[in-house]
Amino acid sequence: MKITIGHLYPDLLNLYGDVGNIRTLSCRLQWRGIDVEVREYRLHDEIDFSSLDIVFLGGGSDREQKLVHNRLSEIREDFAAYVENGGVTIAICGGYQLLGKYYRIGEEKIDGLNIVDLHTDNEPGRLIGNVVIESELCEMPVVGFENHGGRTYLGEHTPFGRVLVGKGNNGKDGYEGIVYKNLIGTYLHGPLLPKNPQLCDWLLQAAISRKNLGITLTALDDSAETLANEYIVKRFAKSEIN
Repeated sequence: MKITIGHLYPDLLNLYGDVGNIRTLSCRLQWRGIDVEVREYRLHDEIDFSSLDIVFLGGGSDREQKLVHNRLSEIREDFAAYVENGGVTIAICGGYQLLGKYYRIGEEKIDGLNIVDLHTDNEPGRLIGNVVIESELCEMPVVGFENHGGRTYLGEHTPFGRVLVGKGNNGKDGYEGIVYKNLIGTYLHGPLLPKNPQLCDWLLQAAISRKNLGITLTALDDSAETLANEYIVKRFAKSEIN
């Protein structure tokens, strides 16, 4: 058995150390004796989404985000079909914004991929700092770091989680990110997955289940990862956790 991870445009969407997410996905498979292949795609590479088990889309600066948007618009139907068919996807920050109906850079309104029902507007100031959320996907709180000027508003979709500390999607509604089928979009980086092993395993199990392999992931020694998670929670959200 092998899990294939598609890392989209790592040369452009690479602001927040999110290669750590790829390494975490890979290591947690390898530690369980599961083969993994990571395919890195540059801007003009052909992508066969049907050959991928997990797609990762990171965050980048405005210029790089627009370049990626233009390319993904050309293959939007293939990407959307992958998501609709339960393809496991994690999109961070700018990658998250690209999935919606539109996003704004300054005064410019840019049509998004319209894969999920959300939009992102510009509002004064940036939302920066540590974030702690409660998510139905994990027993542990999910921790990360946000740094975004866009304010994202969801349609009928389910948020990734409820904000305990931080601003989340827009600093107003108390929610962070989005979950749609096997897709997670979020502003949390830093990177996200090393400090949230349960979330990483949710993605991996979803990919394995989609292949109909009948395998349940075995437990790992997550003591170091748990300590990293608990440090953030105790430092910033102690009074918010029951």
